Amino acid sequence: MKKILLADDNEIDRMLYRRFLGKQLGHESLEFHEATSGEQAIALYKSLRPDCMLLDYNLQDIDGLTVLEQCRQHAPSEGMCVVMITGSGNEKLAVRALNGGASDYLVKGQFDRELLAKTITHAIEKTEWQHYQSRYHTQLQAINQQLRDSLTELTDTRQQLQVRNQELANTNRELARTNADLDNFVYAASHDLRQPVHNLQGLFDELRRVAIFPDPEDAQVLRLVDVSLQALTTTITDLATVVQEQRATGNQAPEHVNIRELMAEVASSLRAQIRSTQAHIRLEVEEVEQVEYVRANLRTILQNLTSNALKYRHPDRRPEVTIRTCLQAGQPVVEVQDNGLGIDMSRHGAELFQLFRRFHPGVEGTGVGLFLVNRLVLTGGGHVEVDSQEGEGTTFRVYLRQEG
Repeated sequence: MKKILLADDNEIDRMLYRRFLGKQLGHESLEFHEATSGEQAIALYKSLRPDCMLLDYNLQDIDGLTVLEQCRQHAPSEGMCVVMITGSGNEKLAVRALNGGASDYLVKGQFDRELLAKTITHAIEKTEWQHYQSRYHTQLQAINQQLRDSLTELTDTRQQLQVRNQELANTNRELARTNADLDNFVYAASHDLRQPVHNLQGLFDELRRVAIFPDPEDAQVLRLVDVSLQALTTTITDLATVVQEQRATGNQAPEHVNIRELMAEVASSLRAQIRSTQAHIRLEVEEVEQVEYVRANLRTILQNLTSNALKYRHPDRRPEVTIRTCLQAGQPVVEVQDNGLGIDMSRHGAELFQLFRRFHPGVEGTGVGLFLVNRLVLTGGGHVEVDSQEGEGTTFRVYLRQEG
């Protein structure tokens, strides 16, 4: 229901306006309020905030333009709906009314009920549209401000990311140089130490051949010295192997590798261990028989894991080693499962792939093999998972990054 304020000191005119508008627009859709003076019109406008005010210019106390100016101070910023009614067709007065905030104007004696209704309806619709535009514009301004704020935040974040990425790039380059320097140092050290150790071994063999030791316990001392020299030689050799494998990785391209053929090579190289332990090697590679990978790296991975399965066999049973392949989410996976000694993962899991870590002191080894396996797999873009239970066996699950 629309509220219409009739501001006119002529009772007959107010009655005519009610009749005209009621018949044209429907009495049930309108709510009329009347003011007989300018002051009363201003007070009612402030309290009622009508949808439209039909304002006579010639009021007894003040003129319509003064009423318009006073009401405008309390009108919404997007405008008010006022139709000014004048007693003559004075164009200057009409212009002043429109400039003062009136929506339209009519001249008494020159409009009928239809024109009055159309003028009021148009004025209300125009004002409502202005209100809508104002609200929409305000909302749009708020959204634009949010977008500008978001853009500023994104720009700041992007700049921060660029700075951090540059810092990471610098750190990565520094780490790469450090790793290269470490590899060069280890390789040089192992290479330079190898000859002195061989010389010590030769001198020790000559000493044992020519010297006479009357004390029976001297033989035990000699045996311990020999074991220590052998362990030192093995450690130096393994260190050199790690660095050589890492250096070779960057110079070799991936190729199609047949798992059955590769395992045949591995089994051939481990023939003596397999025969002495009476181990049974089983292949289950029907799902994935061929992968795209650096052949030498995959051979080293399989050889170390298979060799460990034989080395850390359980003394009470024949070694059973299963090599199987599968696909997980499109990624090739190679498993090496054994029934050997197993590993206490709760105790040793965090240091499983660290260099020189050994978990079965009674078994010969330097703790280099698993470090090398993990390093090659990580360099290739994959990772290694381990399931193991002490006394029952271990499964190494190698996730190979699919090349190409």
